[in-house]
Amino acid sequence: MTDIDVLESLLAERWSCRGFLDKPVPRETIDRLLAAAQRTPSWCNTQPWHLMITSGEATVKLREALLASFSGSGTDFDFPPIYQGVFQARRRESGWQLYDAVGVEKGDREASTAQALQNFEFFGAPHVAILTTEADLGVYGAIDCGLYVDTFLLAAQALGLGAIAQAALAARAPFLREWFGLPGNRKVVCGISFGFADPEHATATYRTSRAAIADAATFID
Repeated sequence: MTDIDVLESLLAERWSCRGFLDKPVPRETIDRLLAAAQRTPSWCNTQPWHLMITSGEATVKLREALLASFSGSGTDFDFPPIYQGVFQARRRESGWQLYDAVGVEKGDREASTAQALQNFEFFGAPHVAILTTEADLGVYGAIDCGLYVDTFLLAAQALGLGAIAQAALAARAPFLREWFGLPGNRKVVCGISFGFADPEHATATYRTSRAAIADAATFID
């Protein structure tokens, strides 16, 4: 296979994993994952990302604390105030694929809330990484971290792991800052739950669609 064949395969096979095996990832595998992610390009090579990574009992305690109280809610980066047009359509398509897979009926608020709370259980993942950036770098630091997330997810796929980037965890930024003792100059971008994917989990049965190139690029000759 050529390099582009390998990359295309990883991109096609990767998905947002929402079901994990109860099996920790060996430290040497995590180190290799992080070494690959560290090759992410950044503006002026600032490399503003930093991860707080939990394993074992640390993951259990964080999960329990997040589920026990919703104090400390708030984001360091504003969420979109509204989704409209094609963006709302894509969001709904993805959401209903998830609900169909896990058997949530339309209008069942109790079931949809229970599914949303799975974010704070890290979908059963043995590890969660909280990603932060330097506040002074503003939007460019956040963009760099977005690139880092993509590299992390692809490296996880290449290593036979499942992973999911979670904006829901960023909605608990004040809590996470206190829990991990993060300094005020660090902004929470998102969380990434990862581990060995459960191939039998209901959420592993679907993949989201992608827009056509014609919808994503305009060529000017």
